Amino acid sequence: MKDAAVSEGSEGLVFLEGRPGRHLRPHVTHLSAYTERYTRPLPRRQPPFAGAVMIFGFAEPLALDGPGAEAPQRLASFAGGLHDTYVDTTMTGLAEGVQVDLTPLGARRLLGMPMSELANRVVSLEEALGPWAETAVERLAGAPDRQARLALLDELLTRRIHAAPEPDRRIGWAWGRLVATRGTIAVASLAEELGWSHRHLVSRFHDQIGLAPKAVAKVLRFEHAAARLRAGLPLADTAVRCGYYDQAHMNRDFKAMTGATPREVAAPRSGSPATTPG
Repeated sequence: MKDAAVSEGSEGLVFLEGRPGRHLRPHVTHLSAYTERYTRPLPRRQPPFAGAVMIFGFAEPLALDGPGAEAPQRLASFAGGLHDTYVDTTMTGLAEGVQVDLTPLGARRLLGMPMSELANRVVSLEEALGPWAETAVERLAGAPDRQARLALLDELLTRRIHAAPEPDRRIGWAWGRLVATRGTIAVASLAEELGWSHRHLVSRFHDQIGLAPKAVAKVLRFEHAAARLRAGLPLADTAVRCGYYDQAHMNRDFKAMTGATPREVAAPRSGSPATTPG
């Protein structure tokens, strides 16, 4: 585990990263227990990423707004599915909890609901997980420190994963192909290799992943392009290597997903680090 922090009691973010246990590793991409404190409202824009998120929160609720939140709301504990646009968040005061980032198929298995119900949405954790969510939040809040919270969460999620049916392995294969090619494989090729019609592939993706394959590919291309630009690589070369028709195509996608241009996304940002999008 890695502890990164400002000092306890001061403004800023304190967090401890955890490594998922072996039963969770196929499904969970990131675990962290955090405490965050600010005296002034701190706005953040959370861009989409190729996964789902769950926050088990114990303190002040987070204000969520923007096209990826459906409607303004305030939630301490919430779940968000795969998005192809951004969510705006604002926090004030003390935020404390545990964050879990999941693959879409991991979220499908853990939540036990069609992922289309969470696509481009953020809902309360109770809406996503039922009464189990309240019990889990109470137990996590009562743990003595961040390391204990991460260990307890790993245990709770492992039990829930074991009790759930496995996701569709054919969709798992298609998802893996999209990830491996960073969204550049043709959707028609996926359907052909599976022996499915395009309509059936889209239907299965809505259930298991949340978004259609074309939208998933768009998010994966964006992630790849944003990482290249933040590493200082050229705009035109990035557009070509990430599968965009041209730089204008990349500009349109970035604007839809972040409300900003590729140059603005690549620019260093001041202030505290953004959390993973929900």
